[in-house]
Amino acid sequence: MFIGESRDASVAALLETILNQVLKAQATEQLAASEYERTPERQGQRNGSYSRSLTTRVGSITLQIPRFRDDTFSTELFKRYQRSEQALMVTLMELVVQGVSTRKVARVTEELCGRAFSKSTVSDLCKQLDPIVQAWNNRSLKEMVYPFVTVDAMYVKVREDGRIRSRGVFIGYGVNSDGNREILGLAIGDIESEASWGAFFSRLKERGLHGVDCITSDTNGGLVKAIRQHFQGVTWQRCQAHFMRNIMDAAPKTLQTSIKGMVRSIFEATDAEVARKCLKETLAAFQEKAPKAMDTLENGFDDATAMLIYPEEYRVRLRTSNGIERVNGEIRRRERVIRIFPNREAVVRMIGAVLMEIEEHWETSRKFMDMTAYHEWRKKR
Repeated sequence: MFIGESRDASVAALLETILNQVLKAQATEQLAASEYERTPERQGQRNGSYSRSLTTRVGSITLQIPRFRDDTFSTELFKRYQRSEQALMVTLMELVVQGVSTRKVARVTEELCGRAFSKSTVSDLCKQLDPIVQAWNNRSLKEMVYPFVTVDAMYVKVREDGRIRSRGVFIGYGVNSDGNREILGLAIGDIESEASWGAFFSRLKERGLHGVDCITSDTNGGLVKAIRQHFQGVTWQRCQAHFMRNIMDAAPKTLQTSIKGMVRSIFEATDAEVARKCLKETLAAFQEKAPKAMDTLENGFDDATAMLIYPEEYRVRLRTSNGIERVNGEIRRRERVIRIFPNREAVVRMIGAVLMEIEEHWETSRKFMDMTAYHEWRKKR
C-alpha cells in the first residue's frame, strides 16, 4: 500500500536532507577539517560537489556528492541503501511488464523509474542485481564457526504457471565465535516440510557451516526432524515465545493470565532443577482445570528449557527466535508493497537484497554477544 503523494514528497525531502548531511559529515571526517577550517591535520581541499539522483520508495531525491581536488572522496552510503530499493523497483517493473499489477503500482512505478521501460530494461537491471545477491547467498561459511543458529520460515505469494501459489522462504542467521551475527542464507521451498528444511540445511553445510552447538526455532512442519537428522548431537531450543502461545491456545481464557505467570517462572528458572520444580507446581495447580494446556506444557518442557545448560548470560538470546522474526518484519515491510511476486527469482533478489542490507548494518553495530564465557564453558565440558 502506497502512502499519499503529499506525504511522499515531505518524506522524500526529509530523507534527501538527512542523506546530504551525512555526506557532508563524511567529507569532513575524511579531510579531518570542516569547510573553510584551516588546521595542520587537514588532509586535502574541497572542490565543490556534483548532483546524483537516487530512486527510493518515497520518490526521487538528489544527493550532493562532495568533490575533492585529488578526487579521493568515497562513500558507500547510498549504494547500500539503493541495492534493496533497486530490487524492490525491479520487481514492481516486472509486474507492470507482465500486465498483472494494479493501476496504482503501474503509475507509481512509472513515476519513479521514468515513463519508458521495457522487458529489456528489466532484464538489464536483473543482470546487475542477481549476480550480487547470488554470490552473497552462495558465499563460503568455512572461515568462521557458528555455535548459535536461529532459523525460521515465512510465506510469500508467487505467480507460477498462471496461478498464485504460497511458497516458503527459509532464512537462518548465526552468531559466530567472535560474537557477531551473520545472515547464513535463504532458500525457497514449496512447503515447510522435512525435505525442504533438509535441503536448506544441506546447502548450508555444503557451503561450510560447522561448529553448531545450539539451534533455536519453532516446531513447524518437519523442521525439528530435519534439525535432528542434519545436526545430530546439537542442542535444539524450542522457541519459548511460540511455546507460550501454544500453551495459551490450549488453556481456558479465564485461566490464561494465571497460567502464563507460572509458566514464565519456569522459563526464568536459574537451573534445570528449579525449572522442574516450577513445572510440578504448575501441573499441580492446573492439571484438572486446564488438562490440554498442561499436557502441552509437560510434553514440551524439556525442549523449551534446553538452553539452561548454557551460561546464564546467553539464555535470553537463545530461548526465542525473536531476533529472526524482527528480520522477517523488515522483509514484510517491503513485501507488502509487492504482494505477489512475479517469479521465484524476484523473491530471492528482493529478500536477498534486504538481508544483505541488514547484515551490513550488523557489521557496523556493536558485538551481539561476548563469547568469552561460552568458550570457557566449552573447555570445561
